[in-house]
Amino acid sequence: MLQMQRLEIFVSVVETGSFTRAAQILDLTKAVVSSNIKVLEGELGVSLLNRSTRRVSPTASGERFYHHSLQLLKDMESAIADIRCEHSGLSGSLRITTTPEYGANVIVPALVKFSANHPQLRIQHIASSKNNDLIFNRFDIAIRLGHLVNSNHHARLIDEFSIFPVVSPDYLELNSVESIDNLSQLANAKWIAHSRLEMPLSWPVITPKGETVSFSVASPAVIMTDSASSLLAFSLAGAGVALLPAWLVKEHITKGALIHLLPDYYFPKQGVYALYPNTKHVPEKVRVFIDFLCDKIINTK
Repeated sequence: MLQMQRLEIFVSVVETGSFTRAAQILDLTKAVVSSNIKVLEGELGVSLLNRSTRRVSPTASGERFYHHSLQLLKDMESAIADIRCEHSGLSGSLRITTTPEYGANVIVPALVKFSANHPQLRIQHIASSKNNDLIFNRFDIAIRLGHLVNSNHHARLIDEFSIFPVVSPDYLELNSVESIDNLSQLANAKWIAHSRLEMPLSWPVITPKGETVSFSVASPAVIMTDSASSLLAFSLAGAGVALLPAWLVKEHITKGALIHLLPDYYFPKQGVYALYPNTKHVPEKVRVFIDFLCDKIINTK
């Protein structure tokens, strides 16, 4: 019978690409790590790793077994955590990834309170603009913004937010523009766009009369960037018009650092989703945190 400790050793070797590094992380000797891998390969009757002087990498069979091992380890951790939860509250670790901006504004404050409620639970928050793979990176939850693409994971809508076209007063002054009062003027402005969006310069827009029209920027973006924080920084510096989340720009609009353009026109609302692996057994810590986050968002509106 396969031992879970050997699976954990194998996973660590694959993820680090090194017997030595895996041994350091697991607080074992390199000899123990190596012997356990040999025993595992003997039990399975296949070679799991390609070994070279520079790096260890999984074979085709090893790659498949790695993903199965990850799932087995997560299921075991979830089962143990649920049993312990019945007696002493949530424990183990909660590994969650968010965008840096939404994480700092919304998720981190929620995690602070959630951690205080569950002192035995270790929180690991990873801020990244990339849509990292949940299984490969061993995330329990990923918070995704915008329109959710088809996914093999479970997804729960936890909030929605508006997006505003904004510009700084400096942009208007530098470009000798008195104001931007209609969609045509907006389309002909200089734009800063988000490079990770499929169509960053084309949107459906609802007019003040309630009609939905197609809006497209007339010229290519003068600047492309891959994060909302960079879009905001470029906008504040007067580089052009940007479409940004209301929760990120409201304070700057209130202070007069940014102008909300065409406030009677509405760009499509964006969703906030909690994604978690599609497994038969959803960990209690995942269910509890998502419920907690939904309640917190509702109570702060």
